Amino acid sequence: MFVKICGITTAAALEAAVEAGADAVGFVFADSPRRVTPEAAARLAADLPQGVLRVAVMRHPPAELWLRVHEALAPDWLQTDAEDFAALDVPDGCTPLPVYRSGAVQPADLPPRLLFEGPRSGSGETADWAEARALARRTKLVLAGGLGVGNVAAAIAAVQPWGVDVSSGVERRRGEKDPALIKEFVARVRALERERAAAAEEET
Repeated sequence: MFVKICGITTAAALEAAVEAGADAVGFVFADSPRRVTPEAAARLAADLPQGVLRVAVMRHPPAELWLRVHEALAPDWLQTDAEDFAALDVPDGCTPLPVYRSGAVQPADLPPRLLFEGPRSGSGETADWAEARALARRTKLVLAGGLGVGNVAAAIAAVQPWGVDVSSGVERRRGEKDPALIKEFVARVRALERERAAAAEEET
């Protein structure tokens, strides 16, 4: 299962995510206590191992800011509201990750991959899992919003997402990541994967 650790601001948090086996790390360029500059994100990601995705996390970004982020960080993915992409020049080497939220009217035609979260980005509010499950049957859904070590297993069981995303749920205080919690979060997801694989083998 795809695992993204979002809101990386320090080398210690980045190292913990990589060591734990996260698939992606997110750098926030929107208003947030986790916000970093494009240049700071580029420095943090300079030694990121091949295979760990760099995700630029934005919301309604001006074209100038997106250009600055792209030039400095060269992100693999751009995460922002679905409607933002119409006004942004996203090169072929960068994959869009449109954001959808609980309670909003969802389009009939979904993108091949999306992030689904609670009503307000960065608030730690839990997404509507029933709504998320319905969408997860139609596309590759990355579930975000209010996830942490205590509920990620239940969230995966309820939603059956393609991936999970955590930010505030692995922080010791708002905006400050706890490396131990990062490692525990990823470990719980990987343990669940192993349990499900073993159960599938027993059924065959």
